[in-house]
Amino acid sequence: MAHVDVLEPLELDAPTMVEGLPGVGLVGKIAADHLVEEFAMTHYANVHCDALPKVAVYQEGDATLHPPVRLYADTERNLLVLQSDVPISPAAAQEFADCIGGWFDDDGVFPIYLSGIGREKSDAPPAMYGVGVGDGLERLEAADITAPDETGLVSGPTGALLNDAVEHGRAAVGLVVESDPRFPDPEAARILIREGIEPLTGLEVGTDSLVDRAEEIRAAKERLAKRMQEAGDESTQARPLGMYQ
Repeated sequence: MAHVDVLEPLELDAPTMVEGLPGVGLVGKIAADHLVEEFAMTHYANVHCDALPKVAVYQEGDATLHPPVRLYADTERNLLVLQSDVPISPAAAQEFADCIGGWFDDDGVFPIYLSGIGREKSDAPPAMYGVGVGDGLERLEAADITAPDETGLVSGPTGALLNDAVEHGRAAVGLVVESDPRFPDPEAARILIREGIEPLTGLEVGTDSLVDRAEEIRAAKERLAKRMQEAGDESTQARPLGMYQ
């Protein structure tokens, strides 16, 4: 049965949640993992959905087993992070959105969804834009985050979550950043944090380590990135539709 299992009650007041499901360039996952590490966030809850992979994960230096999709919390910053160690298949995407979406309503959560749009690397910094639903549009404007300059869509589990927000009129923001379509992209994740998450939340996040440890991060995430490439449309990603679809 789909549910969110809270491990220990924490005082959160209509918190902001940053979603970090694996996708193109692993930008969302890298950004989410960085927030959890940078703020030493508390393992707050586990997400259980019937269609999620039935696997257990463990961390280096820690024998404790955990489910692959978890929520971390920081009460001081009124922040949640959704962390996933596995891809979520198309078959599970809608159930996953239903499972998480209902919980958002109960706790007044404002979600920030993250996605990469595949672009070949260049010397210019990756560009980022924002999309939103309801109050999310006002928050984008207040944070001075630009609108997209092309027509497109977000697919995969993040697309299902955004669709769920549209269907239920739930305030939400989606951030889309140009990212390497083949390899983990820490630089694009840094842009998401600096130009998107920071202005939306008012938080300051140290991101120097994402640059300094870029090669280490790429190596650590490369196996998952390969699995995401093989998954094709299972992967969270934004892509342009073009003028004539």
